[in-house]
Amino acid sequence: MKKFFSWFKNSTKIKRWMFLILIGIVLTCFGISKILTSEKLELNDLILIISTFVFGFICFVLGIVYIQRRNLELLIETNKVEANNKELKNLVSNNIYEKGPNIVVIGGGNGVNNVLKGLKNYTSNLTAIVPVTSYGKPKAESIRELKLNPVEDIKNSIISLAPNSEEMEKLINYTFNEGKLNNLTFGDLYLYAMQKIYGDFTSSVKNSSGILSMIGKVLPVTLDEMNICAELQDGTVVEEKSKIKEIVSNKVTKINRVYLNPSNCRTAPGVIDALQNADAIVIGPGSIYTNVIPNLLIKNVAKTIRESKALKIYISNIMTEPGQTDDYDVSDHIQSIIEHSGEGIIDFCISDVGEIVPEYIRKYNLMGSDIVNIDTSQIKNKGIQLIKGELATIEGNYIRHDPNKTAKLIIELICTDLRFKDKSNNEQYMLLNSKLKEENKKSKRTSEKSKKVKEKHALEKGKKNSKFSNKYKDRIESIKESEKTRLENIRIHEKATKMIEEEEKKEKERFLKETYSKNRKK
Repeated sequence: MKKFFSWFKNSTKIKRWMFLILIGIVLTCFGISKILTSEKLELNDLILIISTFVFGFICFVLGIVYIQRRNLELLIETNKVEANNKELKNLVSNNIYEKGPNIVVIGGGNGVNNVLKGLKNYTSNLTAIVPVTSYGKPKAESIRELKLNPVEDIKNSIISLAPNSEEMEKLINYTFNEGKLNNLTFGDLYLYAMQKIYGDFTSSVKNSSGILSMIGKVLPVTLDEMNICAELQDGTVVEEKSKIKEIVSNKVTKINRVYLNPSNCRTAPGVIDALQNADAIVIGPGSIYTNVIPNLLIKNVAKTIRESKALKIYISNIMTEPGQTDDYDVSDHIQSIIEHSGEGIIDFCISDVGEIVPEYIRKYNLMGSDIVNIDTSQIKNKGIQLIKGELATIEGNYIRHDPNKTAKLIIELICTDLRFKDKSNNEQYMLLNSKLKEENKKSKRTSEKSKKVKEKHALEKGKKNSKFSNKYKDRIESIKESEKTRLENIRIHEKATKMIEEEEKKEKERFLKETYSKNRKK
């Protein structure tokens, strides 16, 4: 009984809709009773009865719709509360996330893993399709052979889809440093053991979803030997993935195309089914020629994506990659995908327009990298809709895609598509929309809390920062640091010039003295 009455508390926002339903019932009953009790109906009476009945019926229907929507919202909010009841947790999780959109993310590298980390907060119908190897047999006959095969993308995707990514990362990347296991990680041992149990690599990776309680699943794109080769614009052919970047940089040329050797690599079991059943297919971000396009070159992958009715979304890289995409705009990235995979592979492009601290950009500049320019007109000319957002974040010394912000944009795109299809009352839409509202409130609270902390810190220093200094604090600090470095360089230059002048003066005096001494002897 106590739980029943708690359902009506103010925070639930249920009472208003029950009151609306009650009004609807009263008005509808009034209209019906008026017809039954009236002996003679005038035109005015008829208009009153019809309008009352219609208005009452509308109130009743709206009340039912909104009370159901609010119940779903409460279910989502309950999922966020720390509950001791394990059955309740499982029930909430199954009811919400299993009804989320079916999203497939295809690619490899840190960018894709960050996207997966964000999307797992919205749905459990999540599939990561990643390359297993760059060169070599994915089926290892020994643990050492497995170690030689690059399965980092598989391990990183498992980490990204884990309920607790930080703890899973510690476990998967734990490296043994003694005995026969020296230099092997727990992830290597786990994948090898799973392969022995289930017989093939795909099944072992696929079954990891249940064993490790992953939110979603990981699939290797192929089990065949996959060697990534590149043909450069000057005609040079590079047959090893690891050498592409170096050779392109040394020859000061660009990549014309990449291809697989052999070219008829087959898709691993489950890949085509995942793509065909997807509500949204996300491509990238990642190294365009070595992590993204090779997946699309596997037999039937690009064809299935083109024919799919799912939303096809490309997430553009934030920075260019030396030796691969030097001087590339966003449209150049898109064009390279289209040239390798055909028209219709991308419907939407998500690009970053957030501010990045100049200090980090300069670090990338020193390595030959720069911000990817968003050439809006060229993108639109390709028939692709551009979506901009503040996606960049700093992880250590690297510029990455923020998991939550990137996932939020993808989910907003899916919600917009559902509204366009007149599915605003669809259960999936209501769940996603409620979750987005919750995330917006959370972001707002975090932003306000951060702002208060900054203001308090400023007051403790004896001064209150202006809005300008709050917004551009990092940039101002960077400029101050640059100015300090510039002044230091000037000082060093002046000191060096002075030393040179003094040395020249001494040398001149020495020369004159020696010349004078020689003349006197003569």
